[in-house]
Amino acid sequence: QVQLVEFGGGLVQPGGSLRLSCAASGSIFSINVMAWYRQAPGKERDAVAHITSSGKTNYTDSVKGRFTISRDDAKKTVYLQMNSLKPEDTAVYYCNADIANYMDYRYHEVWGQGTLVTVSS
Repeated sequence: QVQLVEFGGGLVQPGGSLRLSCAASGSIFSINVMAWYRQAPGKERDAVAHITSSGKTNYTDSVKGRFTISRDDAKKTVYLQMNSLKPEDTAVYYCNADIANYMDYRYHEVWGQGTLVTVSS
């Protein structure tokens, strides 16, 4: 069974930085797009950034210039470096990836369990 596990959430002051990691494990044949989403209290889950297997990235406007998504395919891990954090970045951050396993060699969408990021003084 394929799963994603996030690391790195926590409490940080406004203007500070955090780095989130998300590692995929299981019977993995291939990983296509990897992404980060977030869900603030009382709001819907929104896309933050994604990175393709070729390394092309895309960001939501509110994080452009502050967040950087990257991936290490050898480690089956995607990262989100978050700088200049603001209180409005407070949310549960979820990792998402399209992963093909050795059972059917088809891509399936997989979600992590989420990690809480709180930006507060």
